[in-house]
Amino acid sequence: MAAASSFPPEKVRSIVGEVSALLKERKETVCVAETAAGGIISAALLATPGASAFYIGGLTLYTLESRIAYAGWTQENLKGYNGPNPAIVSGMASHVRGTLKATYCISESGTAGPGAGKTPVGYVALAVATESGTYTKELTTGLGGDREANMVQFAVEGLVLLRDVIKGDAKL
Repeated sequence: MAAASSFPPEKVRSIVGEVSALLKERKETVCVAETAAGGIISAALLATPGASAFYIGGLTLYTLESRIAYAGWTQENLKGYNGPNPAIVSGMASHVRGTLKATYCISESGTAGPGAGKTPVGYVALAVATESGTYTKELTTGLGGDREANMVQFAVEGLVLLRDVIKGDAKL
């Protein structure tokens, strides 16, 4: 008897199932531009059977070099950069959505820990870009310096925002 898979992480499993079902039902697509979640959002979406019907592609934009190469960042973005914030993730989501031509692009950037950068450990900024605008949210997980737990929670929160946007429950 095969053991139950431990991927996606249990906290991600139900929300990614809900998001995937909505995307399939509506025949809509998604792309991902994530940083601190380290690819968990993309991998969780891709673990869903039938992902090719809705998943356009994803980027893990962990470094400034990758953001310049793939997220449309310019020297202007680097001036006064103080770490993740809603404007940063909104710009990444809009750029990648435009490039990949998806219905939605989910983006996140945060500080997973264990050490703090320019933002507190557990802070994440989230964005979902759509044709009609970009929805943003920011929060702190309260999980302290537990890097893996923060990464998983960043993915969960991003997928929750995406679900709320798809369902029309999010506000611009």
